[in-house]
Amino acid sequence: MGKIIVAGIGPGSKEDITPAVLEAIGEADVVVGYKYYFQFIEGYVKPGCECIDTGMKKERERAEEAFRLAEQGKVVVVISSGDAGMYGMAPLIYQMKEQTGADIDICTLPGISAFQKAASLLGAPIGHDTCIISLSDLMTPWSIIEKRIKAAAMGDFVTAIYNPKSHGRYWQLYRLIELFLQERSADTPVGYVRQAGREEQEVKVTTLGEFDPEDVDMFTVILIGNSQSYIADGNFITPRGYYSNYGLEFRGERLENPGQSIMMESFRTILSEMKYPNVPTWRLWPLLHAIHTTVDFGMEDCLWMDDRATEIIYNKVKDGMLRHIVTDVSMAASGIRKGALERLGIQVHCYINDLRSKQMADEKGITRSQACMHLAAEEYPEALYVVGNAPTALFEICDLVRKGKMHPAGIIAAPVGFVHVCESKHAVKTLKQIPKIIVEGRKGGSNLAATLCNAILTFDDAEQLKPGRDL
Repeated sequence: MGKIIVAGIGPGSKEDITPAVLEAIGEADVVVGYKYYFQFIEGYVKPGCECIDTGMKKERERAEEAFRLAEQGKVVVVISSGDAGMYGMAPLIYQMKEQTGADIDICTLPGISAFQKAASLLGAPIGHDTCIISLSDLMTPWSIIEKRIKAAAMGDFVTAIYNPKSHGRYWQLYRLIELFLQERSADTPVGYVRQAGREEQEVKVTTLGEFDPEDVDMFTVILIGNSQSYIADGNFITPRGYYSNYGLEFRGERLENPGQSIMMESFRTILSEMKYPNVPTWRLWPLLHAIHTTVDFGMEDCLWMDDRATEIIYNKVKDGMLRHIVTDVSMAASGIRKGALERLGIQVHCYINDLRSKQMADEKGITRSQACMHLAAEEYPEALYVVGNAPTALFEICDLVRKGKMHPAGIIAAPVGFVHVCESKHAVKTLKQIPKIIVEGRKGGSNLAATLCNAILTFDDAEQLKPGRDL
């Protein structure tokens, strides 16, 4: 009795055919396959080997011919591109044996799949959990395909797309991108390879937001990254987590401490769950800090900022113009990262426990928080002012600015409570020439004010989404 070997011949390059497949082809009495693929195995068949080719969409005919020849006692190799078990001939051959009851030995030899070849050309995009979806709806209803797309997007899988487009199937890829953008950032890396491993090979890297479905055809494999994927030096990389969880040193250099690793993972989780992740970096970075501190996604709706406020204030730090921060209470001061302050040469001042503030408050009949702002205006009128507790401090800042006694480099307005809190935030918005970050409504607090300050001090880490450098 004969034998059927189902073999994957790889994506198209002779160099990508495995030795086991080449050995099987060399021993075959008959090779059966789609005629286009015979060009990749010519020169490996033995003299007298019969090559039976069929056209596209003739899979059943190929399988039936393979069984007929094997029943004659011949060794038949059925070839598929890529891996024969992935959208190839292997499932059909096994199903046909089951249904016909044929007494034929069958074995499968794996091949390098198109998505693996594409991944190797793009860098390292499939370093973590990956799924593969075909957009061909010839044998699978679109409703099922769409369910799978949604699940892949929601599950944060790196996703390989087969059969993305054909002459009659043009809108499905647009729909896939629409569904992914509901779950992923527009900055998510996308790589696609046309004719992988063949002379016509084309390799491109872009982002989910910039990807143009018109740039691909049926010979293209697309890879969409997960929330951790990134592009570096033109390479598409999806980290496995060795550095963040295990490899804290590389060639003697310390990369990340455990606290930073946890914070980075938290930020990626937050980004994947945000309603509006596709916002400018100057807004996204403080938002991520605010949500991380409060576990409150309502920050997306109540964190108000002047245009480019984070960037503008940070540039003053970078240029050496901002060297002092004033807080209304000591708790806000203690939450500002000491490592960042030391690295940047910045001092934090809080006058709440200064005897002068108590004396001034008693003499003028004002709150101690108001007195603190008077003292600060005399000593550090151009500091960054961070208010996380007292609305009266915020009102006093507004008054001092309007009188020309204070010229803050920026204001973080996050007092919390029920009395005059909202009004104080409305007042500070009128200071048009000063960049401001404001937690609107009743929400706020010293911890929130401090983390927004930390976001400014680490703004140079925002593009790489690497918080926690100074932990």
